[in-house]
Amino acid sequence: MKLFNFTIIKLTCFLIIGIILSYLHPIPIHLNLYITVALLVILFIFLLIARKQFIKTIWFGVLAYILMIFIGVLTTSFHNQKNFSNHYSKLVSLEKDTAETITFRIREVLKPGNYYDKYIIDVLKINDETVSGKSLLNIQKDSSLSALKVDEIVIGNMGFQNLIHPLNPHQFDYKKYLEKKYIYHQIFTKNESLLKVNDDTHTLFGLADNIREHINLKLKPYNFKPNELAIINALLLGQRQDISEEVYTSYTNAGAIHILAVSGLHVGIILIILTLVFKPIERLKHGKLIKTILLVTCLWCFALIAGLSASVTRAVTMFSIVAIAMNLKRPTNIYNTLAISMFVILLFKPLFLFDVGFQLSYLAVFAIVAIDPMLYNLWRPKNRLLDKYWHTLTITVSAQFGIIPISLFYFHQFPGLFFISNLVIIPFLGLILGFGILVILLAVTNLLPNFFADIYGYIISGMNCFVAWVSKQETFLLKDIAFSLLYVFVSYLLIITLIKFLKKRSFVNLKLLLISVLILQFSFIYSSYKTPSNQFIVFHKSRYTLVGNNTTNNLLVAHDFDSITQSTNKIIKDFTIGNHIKIIKENTLKSVYILNNKKLLVVDSLGVYNIKSFEPDYVLLRQSPKINLNRLIDSIKPKYVIADGSNYKSYIERWEAICKKRKLPFHQTSKKGAFIINY
Repeated sequence: MKLFNFTIIKLTCFLIIGIILSYLHPIPIHLNLYITVALLVILFIFLLIARKQFIKTIWFGVLAYILMIFIGVLTTSFHNQKNFSNHYSKLVSLEKDTAETITFRIREVLKPGNYYDKYIIDVLKINDETVSGKSLLNIQKDSSLSALKVDEIVIGNMGFQNLIHPLNPHQFDYKKYLEKKYIYHQIFTKNESLLKVNDDTHTLFGLADNIREHINLKLKPYNFKPNELAIINALLLGQRQDISEEVYTSYTNAGAIHILAVSGLHVGIILIILTLVFKPIERLKHGKLIKTILLVTCLWCFALIAGLSASVTRAVTMFSIVAIAMNLKRPTNIYNTLAISMFVILLFKPLFLFDVGFQLSYLAVFAIVAIDPMLYNLWRPKNRLLDKYWHTLTITVSAQFGIIPISLFYFHQFPGLFFISNLVIIPFLGLILGFGILVILLAVTNLLPNFFADIYGYIISGMNCFVAWVSKQETFLLKDIAFSLLYVFVSYLLIITLIKFLKKRSFVNLKLLLISVLILQFSFIYSSYKTPSNQFIVFHKSRYTLVGNNTTNNLLVAHDFDSITQSTNKIIKDFTIGNHIKIIKENTLKSVYILNNKKLLVVDSLGVYNIKSFEPDYVLLRQSPKINLNRLIDSIKPKYVIADGSNYKSYIERWEAICKKRKLPFHQTSKKGAFIINY
C-alpha cells in the first residue's frame, strides 16, 4: 500500500511545509492573504477547465499543492496575534522602569518555579485601550496568599520585559519554546500589586479548571498521599504540575513517562467504556446518530478537562473520526485517519507541529501501525495470556522505533528497561483507568466508600514503587547521548528504508537501505569534522565563575563552585552533549591563560593586575574586584573587558559605563550570555 495514494496525506505534507516556511521566514499576512485568494481563484478556473478535458494534466494537482503550502503559511500567520494591530506589543514600551496599567485574564496555571508562581495570561487592556495577546506572568511567591485561578480578571501597574534567551551554549531555549505558543514577553510582580476584578464571564478553560478543582476537592477527604493524588491528576485529568521531581524522574528513567501523558491509550480506553455505556441508545430512532454525537461530545469534554495538550488533542481528534466512521459503518484506513486528524489540528493549531508531545504522539502511532504487524507475525502464541503479553511487547518495541531518534534529540537518554515497565503496567492500565474513572464518579456523587479509595491508592502507590525500582537500575539507563537534528533525519531515513526492505525484499529496497546506511556514516563523519575545537568559553553562572577550554574532543573546566552547586550544575553537561565532547577534565582557576597568540588576564576579588610588560587581549573581571577600571585600561591596554555572573550588578553597571565612554568593547555574561574566544 502506497501512502501517497491518499490525497489527504499529500495535502497534509504540503500544509506542514507551509507551516515550517512561515515559522522560519514569516510573510506579511496581507500579502499572504492576497496570494492565497489568487491561487484559490486560479484553482477554481483550472477545475472548470479540467472538467471539460478528456485528458487530465498534472497542473491542477500542482496548483492545489502550492495552494496548500500558502494555506499553511496563512494559518500560521493568522493564529499569531502579534500580526494584528490590536496586539499589546504595539502599545507598550520595554524600557526599564516603564509601567502600564494592565488588565488581564488568567488563562493557564503553570508549574511554579523556585521563587515565582507562573501563569499564562490573556492581556485584555493596556491603560484604557482594548488589546489582545498572551504573556507570561511571574508573581513572587507568598505562602500567606492564595494562588490565582483560571478566568480571574486582574488589574496591576506593571511593565513588560523581553523573554530571556539562553545564556550558555546548548541550554534549553525557554524563549523559543514560549514563542511557539505565541508568547513574546513576561511580567514580574508581587501579589500585593494586583487587584482582582469581579467578573461573571467564563471561558471553557475556566470551566474545565473548575471541574478539575471540584474533583480534587471531593478526593481530598479520602487521604490519598500527595504522590498518589498527583498521579491520579496526571492519568485522569491530564494535569502534571503537582508531580514531584523525584516521581517524574522515576517515570522518565523507567521509560514509562508516556503513561502519565493523556494520549491515544487513555482516549481509546475511554471510547470503549463510553461505547458500552451508550449501547442501549442504538435502539432509539436515529439512535446511532445520537450515540455518535454523544461519543464525540464526551471525548472533547474530556480533552478540555485534560487541558487540550498536543497529545490529547491528537488522540481525541483521531478517535472522533474513528467513532464517526464506526457508528456510520464506514470503512477507515488508519493512515487516512491519522492524516485527517493531523490536518484538522494543524489548521487550528499550526505551531503544534513543533510541540514535543505532538511529534512523539504521531511518530509513535505511525511506527505502531507500520511495524507492529511485522513483529507480531513473527510468533503467534496459542495461549491467550501469553499472546496478550507478546502483543504488548511488539507494540512497545514498535513505538520505540518511532520515538527513539526524536527522544534522543530532546532528552539525550535511552531507558533500556522500557519494555519491562510497559509489559507490567500497560496490560493493567485499562483497569487502572476504569477504576480511576469510577473512583472520581463515586467521589463527586459522595458515594465513594473509604475502602474503595484505599484500594485505588494502594494500586497507584504500587505502580509508583515499581517504576521507582526500575528507574534505579541505572546500568540500563544510557545517559548524556549526543544526538543532533541531522542524526534525527538520517535515523528516520534508515528506519523507513529498513521497514520498506523488510516488507518487500527487493534489490531496489536493498539498495535504498544501503544508501541510507552510507548517509548515516557520512553524518557521523560530518559531525566529528564540524565539532568546534580551540575555544575558550566564559560561561554565565550567577554568583560563580565557570570557564572551559575546549580542544579536540576534550574540555578542561575550571570553576569556584561549592559541592552543592557542582552536583546540580548542568551547564557543562549541556555544552558537552551539544558539541559531542567525550572527555571532561577539571582544573583550578588561573590568573593568566595563553591561548596561542591570544592572552586573557583574570582579575579576581584581590584586584591584582599589574604584571610587568604584559598587555592581554582580554580581561575577565570576577568576584567583584575593587579596582579603578580606568587605571587598569590605561595600564595594560586590553582590547576587550568581560564581566561574568560572579560580580555585583552595581559594579557591572559602572564598568559598562566606563567602557562605553572609552569605546572599549564590554561583554556582560548576564545580558549577552557566554563569551567565546576562538583561537
